[in-house]
Amino acid sequence: MCQHLPPCPPADAAGREAARLVAYHPEQGWGLLCNGVVFFDDTGELLPDGRSVRPAPVLAAA
Repeated sequence: MCQHLPPCPPADAAGREAARLVAYHPEQGWGLLCNGVVFFDDTGELLPDGRSVRPAPVLAAA
């Protein structure tokens, strides 16, 4: 998917969120990265193979 240099991290890499932004729809709460990952404002993700990544837990302030 990634056509630029240096290439973005693949969708299954730990740093996948560092990929370039291809499309962003803040009014809908999601964006598409160049590695095919759809990320959501709640920190959840949808990977190109259909797997989902749960949103990060919110920690209470002390």
